[in-house]
Amino acid sequence: MQDMPDGLHAGKVALVTGANKGLGREIARRLGGLGMTVYLGARDEQRGRQAADALRQSGADTQFLQLDVTDQHSVRRAAERIGQEAGRLDVLVNNAGIAVDAERPSKQRPSSDIRATDTTAEHMRWTYDVNVFGVVAVMQAMLPLLRRAPAARVVNMSSPLGSLTLHADSASRVSQAGLLAYCSSKAALNLITLQYANALRGTGILVNAANPGLVATDLNTFSGPRTVEQGATAAVHLATLPAGGPTGVFLGDDGPVPW
Repeated sequence: MQDMPDGLHAGKVALVTGANKGLGREIARRLGGLGMTVYLGARDEQRGRQAADALRQSGADTQFLQLDVTDQHSVRRAAERIGQEAGRLDVLVNNAGIAVDAERPSKQRPSSDIRATDTTAEHMRWTYDVNVFGVVAVMQAMLPLLRRAPAARVVNMSSPLGSLTLHADSASRVSQAGLLAYCSSKAALNLITLQYANALRGTGILVNAANPGLVATDLNTFSGPRTVEQGATAAVHLATLPAGGPTGVFLGDDGPVPW
């Protein structure tokens, strides 16, 4: 069911990275349902266009945007296009992310059972290239457009697996997760979130981290208990915060997550 425009967000411009499927696509759908023009960022043109077309048919103003967060030229072209067509960016959702397989590092082969002692530097490079460096690349390219918006919102899609507090608690399930590359990339993303939030305080730009919970997507071979509709809730909430809303927080739809 498409959300109805509420008048508060109609006409705003949003970018969701990694949005041709799963959680990113649902976030794009929800923001479009509020009346925003949504640039659907996707690396693969065919899949991205198909997703954008499907969302448009459901009533959302969604535009495909070729965007590979690991390619600086692609990131720069994306920012230039948004600048030319919209002139500003009200919402940025950094959703693109990967987890790599233990035996054969690949952006297409997720796994949930990698022990820290099995993690290689190659795993770390693959993962950080998207989950950390990609976020910074997109943020730096889009920041001039975010500054042109009257009250921009940035949402970084994180995870409790990036919580140092939970990893330090031996009784927590998070501390038993393994996945050194993925978990540490989300910990880095959390600090990036705080650094940007602090640097942009007083500008009207709010920067926060969202916890979608364990959503059934291809990132975890569809093993999560939550639906993409449930997982998108926190991100959409943070993307639509009113003036005076929080910045530098890590929230799920059931409340704060410890850093």
